[in-house]
Amino acid sequence: MGLAQSQTARRQRGQTAPRTASRSSPPPAGEPDVGTRLRQLRKGQGLSLRALAAMSGLSFNTLSLVENGRNSPSVSTLQRLAGALRVPVAAFFEADGVRNAIVLQRKNRRPQGAFRHGTLEDLCVGSTVRRGQVLLVTLEPGADSGQAAIAHAGHDIIFCLDGRLTYVVDNRTYNLEPGDSLVFEGQMPHRWKNETDRDARSLLIMCPSEEEPRPMEFPSG
Repeated sequence: MGLAQSQTARRQRGQTAPRTASRSSPPPAGEPDVGTRLRQLRKGQGLSLRALAAMSGLSFNTLSLVENGRNSPSVSTLQRLAGALRVPVAAFFEADGVRNAIVLQRKNRRPQGAFRHGTLEDLCVGSTVRRGQVLLVTLEPGADSGQAAIAHAGHDIIFCLDGRLTYVVDNRTYNLEPGDSLVFEGQMPHRWKNETDRDARSLLIMCPSEEEPRPMEFPSG
């Protein structure tokens, strides 16, 4: 093959090569878009992206990537955003709508929000519950809450359903198996992790303090 033919072939191959999308694929129908919801919450409070970055301690670029669907937020990112916006973490996974006195959620049909290495399902979505949160948390093998310890107002109640969970609260380690529960003051520095090779599921109930009617930090489960 001559030089001209080789160059032509390379150009043709380059034209047919797949391109990397500038934005990740949108979530399937019925699943929440965390980036879009974050933008709604931010603008609803009259905050610019730079203002929220300063309040949360996150970089402008990180928030921009999350809002545009190019990056899945980590546990620590969601924690900081929830604290800065003074909203429960579940607010990132639900749309505004009518609240009902009675809500039935069928298995596998409730809204599910994904974060890195796990999912959150708010068992109170659509209800009139205002204080506290009840979350179904699924953690993939190796998932953890990050290097920085979590601390927030109120109390956390964890009930292990499947698998095994390890909590480190105030430098003390607690290993939870199905049926075990753990209650502690949220202001105590805590971390969590799934050190096993299978998913772990737990119920996380976040009870706000009397001074703070809404959870301000990412759930520790």
